[in-house]
Amino acid sequence: MSRTTISSREFNQDVSKAKRNTEKGPVYITDRGQVSHVLLTIEAYQKLTGSQQNIVDLLAMQDSDKVTFKAPKLDKKIIKPVEFN
Repeated sequence: MSRTTISSREFNQDVSKAKRNTEKGPVYITDRGQVSHVLLTIEAYQKLTGSQQNIVDLLAMQDSDKVTFKAPKLDKKIIKPVEFN
């Protein structure tokens, strides 16, 4: 895994290049010579943070068992049978 360091100016001028470089490893972005940000692929970020959640986990509501939902009744006038010709 390589480490790429670019300035904020270089990042702003070629974001696509910075994103491509993340495939080789983290991209460190400097501001006035000091590292201020790190750009990672989502896979590298998830590996680093240990968050391998799927979409169902991400969309799940906390305390969803306490939510009551009563679906409104459908107006039968708006439902029409399909006609095949």
